[in-house]
Amino acid sequence: MSAWPGKYIIGLTGNIATGKSVVRKMLEHLGGYGIDADSLANRAIAKGSPGYQPILETFGRWVLGADGQIDRAKLGRLVFSDPEALARLEAIIHPHVREAIGILVRRSTHKVVVIEAIKLLESGLAELCDSIWVTYAPTQQQLARLTEKRKMSEAQARQRITAQSSQEKKIARADVVIRNAGSYEDTWSQVMAAWYRQVPAVEEEEEIAETIETVEGEVTIRRARPREAKELAEIISRFSQGKRRPTREDVMAAFGEKAFLLLRIDGKALGMVGWKVENLVARTDEIFIDSSLFFPDAIQILINEVERVSRELQCEISLLFLPQELVSQEAAITSLGYQRRSIESLGVRAWEEAALESMPAGTLMLFKQLRKDRVLRPV
Repeated sequence: MSAWPGKYIIGLTGNIATGKSVVRKMLEHLGGYGIDADSLANRAIAKGSPGYQPILETFGRWVLGADGQIDRAKLGRLVFSDPEALARLEAIIHPHVREAIGILVRRSTHKVVVIEAIKLLESGLAELCDSIWVTYAPTQQQLARLTEKRKMSEAQARQRITAQSSQEKKIARADVVIRNAGSYEDTWSQVMAAWYRQVPAVEEEEEIAETIETVEGEVTIRRARPREAKELAEIISRFSQGKRRPTREDVMAAFGEKAFLLLRIDGKALGMVGWKVENLVARTDEIFIDSSLFFPDAIQILINEVERVSRELQCEISLLFLPQELVSQEAAITSLGYQRRSIESLGVRAWEEAALESMPAGTLMLFKQLRKDRVLRPV
């Protein structure tokens, strides 16, 4: 039994670069509510947050960057080469992370919650879970992912890998092991099989009926499923007039990062957005609307649904990245409560980092705050 009555808690862990976040996203597609404990740890040390001052008192002001925030790279170089320093850091952060997880779990309307944490077993979080899932990848694959995707040097990557407990120790504690060494589809098959074997049944989301006054026909909006990857690839190619020609495998891989909403009229897809929720920030970075539709009506339906789901996922803000070909439609989106903003003007480190991480080149960023009560907010 988990620590939260009425919830089934999956504890998801694994060493660095073994694909934990991809597996969490897959579990979210299946109906789970995902919590990234490592992102919460970063929030806990932001300026003004509860872990900030204790870290300065423990490690000194030399860990600060020019902006007065804790420089995580500096701090990381220290703690990943000194086990005692790492233990002191974790003693500061873990209680705040556990408190924030409790808040998010209690607020969530989902029956299944996935807590992703690299230190799930070491921090005591595992004892709060019904099931422990562990991701595994061979060392050479870990190295490749860290050097290619995160741009670490090989020496840095090896230091991060060797600083962690062995993968075998984690596997020994696991109820489910996901071997994330092949294709996305292979990993997806493992996750689905384990989900249907281990997790209580979760009702699928129903299509939501909407109306667009300028178009006759039955209008529905629904979150796309990975099993529809081939159709989504064809839709993206059609909407982009062939400028993008993703394969089914490309779209399957995209499901490891984001979700897609489809707007259909009499069964035909005429609108789509791609968006993701990470670290309590919603980010919409793909918008396709057929020219036969009145853009303001169609975008309102799509964005309203993005916001509805994002609020259920307890997002603090929604960011929308408008490509150049749609900048002329900015007024249709600002009428929904969005404002044009620069990254520097967001004012919250987690929000700024989300924008830096997600904003495609050449796009216009629009911002809307969804809730004011933030987890681990500055005090």
